[in-house]
Amino acid sequence: MSQKIKIAPSILSADFSILGEEVKNLDMAGADYIHVDVMDGHFVPNITFGPVVIKKIRKYTKLPFDVHLMISPVEKYIKDFADAGADIITIHPEATDNIERCVKTIKSLGKKAGVSLNPKTPISSLEKVIDTLDLILVMSVHPGFAGQSFMPEVLSKVKELRKIINAKGLKTDLEIDGGINFETGALAIKAGADVLVSGTTIFSGKSLKDNIQKLRTCA
Repeated sequence: MSQKIKIAPSILSADFSILGEEVKNLDMAGADYIHVDVMDGHFVPNITFGPVVIKKIRKYTKLPFDVHLMISPVEKYIKDFADAGADIITIHPEATDNIERCVKTIKSLGKKAGVSLNPKTPISSLEKVIDTLDLILVMSVHPGFAGQSFMPEVLSKVKELRKIINAKGLKTDLEIDGGINFETGALAIKAGADVLVSGTTIFSGKSLKDNIQKLRTCA
C-alpha cells in the first residue's frame, strides 16, 4: 500500500520506574506516535495511567501522544487528558451516549479525534462521525490487558474500513492494536492498517530501533 506505515509503541509494556526515559528512547528509536493506554478499572478490568502521568512524561518527547481512553463516562475526562498533553484522543462508542458530542469536544480542544472499535463493535457505530475522524482504532484483542493473542477475525473489519476510507477520500489513520508482532503486523498491513500499536514485541530483545524498523517493514 502507498501509505507510510506508522509505529505507535504502547508504553503499557515499558518499565514504569523509568517511564520518561523509555519514552525518550522510543523517540530516538524511530517511533511515530507514543501510544498511551488509559484504563479505569470500570470500562475495562485494569487500571493504568491518569492525566498526571501523561503530563509528567510529556517533556521527554515531541512525538504525538496517541491516547486511547478506555474509560467511562469518557466525557468527564476528555479535557483533562487534552490539557495533560494528549495529541490524539481515542474513545469508545460504548463509553458515551453521544459520540458526536465527544468528537466535537476533542476537536474543539485542538486535538485529533479517534474512535476505537472492539472486536464485536460494528463499523456502523461510526456512521455519524466517520467523516470527521482523524483515526480509527481496530482492537484485535478484547481491551484491558497486554499480551493477549491476536484475533484474526478482525482483519475483515480492517479491510472494510480501508475500502470506506479510500472511497470517501479520507486521510484517516487506520490503526490496529492487540497481539501485534512481526507476523500479525504483516497481516494487518496487508488488510489495510497503516498504524501498528505494539508493546510486547517492541520492548522484547535488545534493540527498540530494530524492532520498530522490522515492524514497519514486516509486510
